Amino acid sequence: MSFKSMILAVTLAAVAFSGIACAKEAKKEEKQAILITSFGTSMPSARKAIDNLVVAAKKAFPGAEVRLAFTSNIIRRKLAREGKKNVPPTPVMALAQLNDEGFATVGVMPTHIIPGAEYDEIKNVVEAWGELKGKYGIKDLRLGKTFLSSVEGCDEMAAILVKRFEKLAGKDTAVVLMGHGTPHHIANAMYSQLQVALNKVADGRFFIGTVENTPLIEDVVAALKKAGYKKTLVSPLMIVAGDHANNDMADKDDPESWYSILKKEGFAVETYIKGLGEDKNVTAAFVEHLKEMMK
Repeated sequence: MSFKSMILAVTLAAVAFSGIACAKEAKKEEKQAILITSFGTSMPSARKAIDNLVVAAKKAFPGAEVRLAFTSNIIRRKLAREGKKNVPPTPVMALAQLNDEGFATVGVMPTHIIPGAEYDEIKNVVEAWGELKGKYGIKDLRLGKTFLSSVEGCDEMAAILVKRFEKLAGKDTAVVLMGHGTPHHIANAMYSQLQVALNKVADGRFFIGTVENTPLIEDVVAALKKAGYKKTLVSPLMIVAGDHANNDMADKDDPESWYSILKKEGFAVETYIKGLGEDKNVTAAFVEHLKEMMK
């Protein structure tokens, strides 16, 4: 057994003894499950975007068990401290429960935009679990792809974004999108590929920046000035409009927010604070990715 498998086996044992997994061993049947993983959010208004994807998955796969896991322990603990009910488990806990209940086929579907550091953590869990055999293993364990994992995925998202903002921003208004970014991962380059795709279909009206890598907001400001725009609409390039969207992007009282920086640089600024998970076309693309994973 590899080191990863041994560590995961110990984790599984801890989960089982903690009472999270059922004590009764379930017979492995040909049951299917989909585990949707999200970083999570503690903002009720932002949670709608996640729940929307879960509901869509349930409608698309009526014969499968669809569940949700949060990858952020900080958010999970905050929700627990606030007395929230039904706090989503971690991916490891959720997989242990599904295994205990006898699901033979499980598809793990991340809600991440790019296959960055957060996606790698999910991938590591799935790969480690895949090494387990026997009663602790899952017969058919699959991992879905992120929205921006290929040139085709970037082209698809570009078309969705053009449609999303066609009535929200006039032709004289630049659309500034805030991506999360990943500080030490080649996947951050997918934002550049999306920018290329947008430039092809949107006449240079879209400008992408990130919170944790390049392009920075300073790069966006320089590009806006070079293009001659005076008006901007700023919106998150994230499934959930959570802390980053409400604070780092749109906080009018924070001098370091994107809103404040753009205003200081002389731009007229409007904000559209809704996660991509609330968009019907993004939801449709998510369902198609699910179908590809589960076929």
